[in-house]
Amino acid sequence: MTSRNDIGVGARPASGRTSPTHRFRGLAGVGLVATLAAMVATTLAAALARAAGVDFQIPDGGETIPLSGFAVVTGFFSVVGVILAVALLRWSAHPANRFVATAVSLTVISLVPPLLSGADAATVTALLGLHLVPAAVMIPALARSLRTRTD
Repeated sequence: MTSRNDIGVGARPASGRTSPTHRFRGLAGVGLVATLAAMVATTLAAALARAAGVDFQIPDGGETIPLSGFAVVTGFFSVVGVILAVALLRWSAHPANRFVATAVSLTVISLVPPLLSGADAATVTALLGLHLVPAAVMIPALARSLRTRTD
C-alpha cells in the first residue's frame, strides 16, 4: 500500500503540513471573501436601519453618515483584521485563539465611540449593532480558517 506522498499526488509536503505561502494565501483568500461579505451585510443592515427611520446624524459635525461610509469603514477594518490574522498565523503558536481574543477585545473597544457620540438613541443603538455585524462575519470566518491552517 502506498500513501499519496509516495506516489507524488498529494499537494502537501511529506511532513503533512502545507507550505507557509499556501497557508497565507488561503487565509488571505478567506479574508477577502469575508471582508466583502461583511461590507455587504453591514451596508444592507445600515440601509434597513435607515429605512426604519434611523438618521445616522452625528451631532458634533451635524453630518449624516452615508451608506458608502459604512462599506468603506467596514472594508478598512476588516482588512486590518485579515492582516492581524496573517501576522498571528506567522508568529503565534495558537493563532486562532489569540485572534479571537484580540478581535473580540477590539470589537468591544469599538463600541465605545457610538456611546460617546451624543447621537440620539436610535442612531447609537443602530451603530452598536452595525459594529457587531462585521464582527459576526469576520471573526468566525478567520478563526475557522486559522484553525484549519494550523492543524
